[in-house]
Amino acid sequence: MNKKMLNRVPEVTLYFWIIKICATTVGETGADFLAFTMNFGLAATSYLMSALLAVVLWNQFRLKQYVPVSYWAVVVLVSIVGTLITDRLVDEMGVSLVTITVVFTLALLGLFAWWYVSESTLAMHSIKTTKRELFYWVAILLTFALGTAAGDLLAEGLKLGYAVSALLFASVIAIIAIAYYRFNINAVLTFWLAYVLTRPLGASIGDLLSQSVKNGGLGFGTVGTTIAFTTTIAILIVYMSIKQKRNDGQLSKLL
Repeated sequence: MNKKMLNRVPEVTLYFWIIKICATTVGETGADFLAFTMNFGLAATSYLMSALLAVVLWNQFRLKQYVPVSYWAVVVLVSIVGTLITDRLVDEMGVSLVTITVVFTLALLGLFAWWYVSESTLAMHSIKTTKRELFYWVAILLTFALGTAAGDLLAEGLKLGYAVSALLFASVIAIIAIAYYRFNINAVLTFWLAYVLTRPLGASIGDLLSQSVKNGGLGFGTVGTTIAFTTTIAILIVYMSIKQKRNDGQLSKLL
């Protein structure tokens, strides 16, 4: 569990946040597409996506360093699975969005406390052991499940609508960014706050684009929205992979 390795996660840049938001959007629309448009149902879709997630996670843990395709494949599938967890709790078990939001918030805080006590850091750039990566991916899963519940609570539970919810979450993220860049608020704290909030932001954007006009959306559908954002993710991953290979090549020449 203490196996040493190179950092397994990407540098936090503008590209990181763009792909993250796109992945959260795909998580929302992709889950809806499979469960409802394709009529697989929530249960079958959950089992299928969880199996795929297990495969890509197995591959991720085999790697010795950050590989864009592997890392972001895990993020997209975690996004879908996290969405399905919340949807099943609401639709199949009748758990309220308020309860889910509170429970996942407490679970995430508890995990962070455990992680910090165990490793003395929650920093993203310190994911260099198998144990830390396990903490990291469990935290990511909880942020997606929590973000889904929070987004649905505002947009649907409180009836603010998808557009207003998206603007609200985007505004809070902007405040966090200002707090970090202008006032030097703790980088680890602001990162995780932004990471949690980009989930409901992406979900609200996905619902706004994919839902019918009568349901408060723009009517582009789950298929078109999923394809558009998946294509954006793919293009950026290819770009980042090429850039990483060039940087690795330049480093090897220097050595």
